[in-house]
Amino acid sequence: MCGIDRRACLFSVVAAFALPATAWGGNPQITSFVVGNVDLPTAIAHARGDFTRVFVAGGTGLISVITDGALLPDPSLAISALVHDTSSNEQGLLGLAFHPEYQTNGFFYVNYTSEPDGDTVIARYQVSAEPDVALPASAQTVLIIAQPGNRHNGGFLGFGPHDNLLYIATGDGAAQGGFVNAQDLDSLLGKLLRIDVNCDDFPADPLRNYGIPPSNPFVGVDGADEVWSYGLRHPWRCSFDRETFDLYIGDVGVADWEELNFRAAGNSGGENYGWPCMEGEACIGLGGCTCDDPTLIDPIFVYANPVDTSAAIIGGYVYRGCAIPDLVGAYIFGDHRVSLGGKIWQLRHEAGIITELLEIQDGLDPGPGFQINRITTFGEDAFGELYFGDAGGSEIFKIISTGPVEPDCNDNGVADACDIAGPTSTDVDGNGVPDECDCPWDCGNGDGEAGIVDFLALLSQWGDVGAPCDFDGDGVGITDFLELLANWGPCN
Repeated sequence: MCGIDRRACLFSVVAAFALPATAWGGNPQITSFVVGNVDLPTAIAHARGDFTRVFVAGGTGLISVITDGALLPDPSLAISALVHDTSSNEQGLLGLAFHPEYQTNGFFYVNYTSEPDGDTVIARYQVSAEPDVALPASAQTVLIIAQPGNRHNGGFLGFGPHDNLLYIATGDGAAQGGFVNAQDLDSLLGKLLRIDVNCDDFPADPLRNYGIPPSNPFVGVDGADEVWSYGLRHPWRCSFDRETFDLYIGDVGVADWEELNFRAAGNSGGENYGWPCMEGEACIGLGGCTCDDPTLIDPIFVYANPVDTSAAIIGGYVYRGCAIPDLVGAYIFGDHRVSLGGKIWQLRHEAGIITELLEIQDGLDPGPGFQINRITTFGEDAFGELYFGDAGGSEIFKIISTGPVEPDCNDNGVADACDIAGPTSTDVDGNGVPDECDCPWDCGNGDGEAGIVDFLALLSQWGDVGAPCDFDGDGVGITDFLELLANWGPCN
């Protein structure tokens, strides 16, 4: 399409995306609620079904707990003695994920570079009887991956919401210009791995406590059985859309380009994202694969590294929360050096074609005394609300709405959708209104008032126990008829 100069072509594509981008300016639609003094945040995670807490992994080996918006004074887990020298900002405690059945088994998993050699360790821990405190002695090694250097360790851990398998993102080991780990299918570096932590296919090996999903793409053929996809350089933050199960991978570039990769749900794995022969959509020819090979997966978004800003893409999440309806379905992600020209973006796309790209960093108000400076990670809570970590001030920011909370039928200061999403309210009839706000006398047509249609429905249900117009639970009768008449008209 653009001839042999793919870099010039790529620049024109980026410019086309960037020009219509709209900064939010002086009237922010969303703001940031901040929790300070969080140790070098590298991962933000929650346990399914836990609507009160968010856990933050810090690079030096601490897992902190935020409960109802407040940072607890003591960490849930401290493994600093196990974590290798963090003078390199690409080492440390890098990943955190909670088992899908955490509420019953208490298991969670960490990804860290180990002392003294810097190898990647995936380990399982268990919570104690105190829900905010983990058991250090419960550690079980799941997998160890040898690292050739102190950079490009990746670190993402996450359970697929569709398959409950554990996905592990690894970098290429910083072997640019030399090794081609990302294209070597026998290496676990430069990959997205997928394993089953609920079984053990290696009972004789105490350092391999996991199973191989039989549907992994390289089972029974050349390549490591753990590999799900490959051709990654330094995947820094991956995520699944909790509604569609689509996969997003932010992959940090070497010099000129940052890239966002996307793979729709339902694929069978085996994708090659092109590193180290491709950086973004530009051919850099470091070997291992053929530039412009049509089998390579192109990124859906790339941007040029700002000069002298240490740019690095920080992958984010698709917003599926309940508090900001206008944000639903948007992928929120950013660049490491916001204070030096990096961005925070809101992106929407259809089948990989970008339909909206907004720069939203100017519309995020961190509050007096705080600055969005050096983003290191994004995360979400059980509601689907979004957070991001900032190593510049060791802070966690939460994206919240500054608009009115509505609808809020029970006047508790929480949007009805969030009441229903969490443990506060039920919505048995699925009408989007908390049951405590429903109008039971509107039992005929759901128009929000007791009227003639409801009266006729009551007559048709006469004597039926548990029918919509059975208000007292003993069968539709005269008591229900009188209650309907007493509440005739609009319910609110």
